[in-house]
Amino acid sequence: MGTSPATPTAPAAAPGASGVQRTGLIAALLALAAVVWMPAAQGLPASGQVMLGILAFAVIVWMTEALDYAVSAVAIGALMIFLLAFTPATDKPGAMDMGTSGALNLALSGFSSSAVALVAAACFIAAAMTATGLDRRIALVVLSKVDAKSNHIVIGAMGVGFLLSFIVPSTTARVACLMPIMMGFILAFKVDKRSRFAALLVITAAQTASVWNIGIKTAAAQNMVAVGFIEKQFGTSITWTDWFIAGAPFAAALSIALYVIMTRMMRPEMDEIAGGKTAIREQLDALGAMTAREWKLLALVLALLAFWSTEKVLHDFDTSSTTIAAIAIMLAPRVGVMNWKESQKGFPWGTVVLFAVGISVGSALLKTNAAGWLAHLIVTHLGLQNASAFAILMLLSLFLIIIHLGFASATALASTMVPIIISVLMAVQTPGINVIGMTMLLQFVVSFGFILPVNAPQNMIAYGTDTFEARDFIRTGLVITLAAMVLLVVFALTYWPWMGYMTLPGA
Repeated sequence: MGTSPATPTAPAAAPGASGVQRTGLIAALLALAAVVWMPAAQGLPASGQVMLGILAFAVIVWMTEALDYAVSAVAIGALMIFLLAFTPATDKPGAMDMGTSGALNLALSGFSSSAVALVAAACFIAAAMTATGLDRRIALVVLSKVDAKSNHIVIGAMGVGFLLSFIVPSTTARVACLMPIMMGFILAFKVDKRSRFAALLVITAAQTASVWNIGIKTAAAQNMVAVGFIEKQFGTSITWTDWFIAGAPFAAALSIALYVIMTRMMRPEMDEIAGGKTAIREQLDALGAMTAREWKLLALVLALLAFWSTEKVLHDFDTSSTTIAAIAIMLAPRVGVMNWKESQKGFPWGTVVLFAVGISVGSALLKTNAAGWLAHLIVTHLGLQNASAFAILMLLSLFLIIIHLGFASATALASTMVPIIISVLMAVQTPGINVIGMTMLLQFVVSFGFILPVNAPQNMIAYGTDTFEARDFIRTGLVITLAAMVLLVVFALTYWPWMGYMTLPGA
């Protein structure tokens, strides 16, 4: 019986990384002080100015990774509490605007979001998949159905990424599951680890995960950021099916483009892998028959998927509610698939804290009018006041793609930008613009982390396999991003307007 390689990890930080981090932290603190102490801007409340300072601090810390993401979330929460608590009230000289109680409630407001509960529940599902090995079995079963032609193996890997997007609501977990399998194939096929075939397989698997974050609401935490802000601002949500109808056709088209781009730019050295089918079958046989825990988890996940896809059609249970109920069953004695101790192995509580604090920051930007003030500047300087929905979508998409180059987390990017995007869309005077629909479409663009290995954790996991150079990821990622932009134009001129996602019917 062969042993599977350990889950690859990102390469160790470069020797100069600590210097960059120190510089980043100093720059973040200086930016915070500069914004907070600058002369009061017209139309911007003092609390809003403080929040813009905290936003500048957060952006620099996240872009430079000066602090661990979980640590940065705690630091940002503390800054919100103490800076907002002692901010003078604009209309009451000598009085504090919020006080410690009000500031604390605002800093912790993100933890009450149903989206945070969904993200935490998603982490439990990912933990259950790892604990039972169901994700690995699904991947091997799918790959066993394709023949040994190199391009067909790539299609099989993309198929696995697509299927796991439905049932493993964590991009990092999906890629962490896939990479050892991909490396196992490369070793079993006796293919050079630094061959074009190995690079093709690994990069395509990682990029597929990012592509299907666009099409499936529950596939990634950053989608929940947008949903959380929409719920807070408008008192409504986007169902799993509505998101799928809007995003899945785009993701499917981009998947086709991804396959063509990767197989042309990273053309494998061989057309067929000798003994490929046998190698896959051996790994699958080594797993043995499905266990009772795997069957129970599979039934539970399929039932959950059925509830997600029929929300507002057959029932009124929202995505968060059904997912929390599934986690309760999953952890229950006898009927469950794992106990609490198993669920905590590697559980990313830091991600949950970052997510919650990110929503708190966005909510505070909206409540203090900082987001509205910033949106007014953007609308005025970019000439968006009376622009068409198409022009607004294109300009904001280009802006998000460029700024994403500086972020190593789409969740952090969404936490920073979605509240500003909502304020921009509410500030324009475009007749009949669909603010909720446009926010969803721009959230799709937040998942365009295709260019740099450091743009997303899943990219870094792939890079940690040491099967390709960073330049291979960058050059293919640039072409994938260009293809995504072309598709964005096509869908923004056809499908999305027809479906009413950009402007309301009759506008």
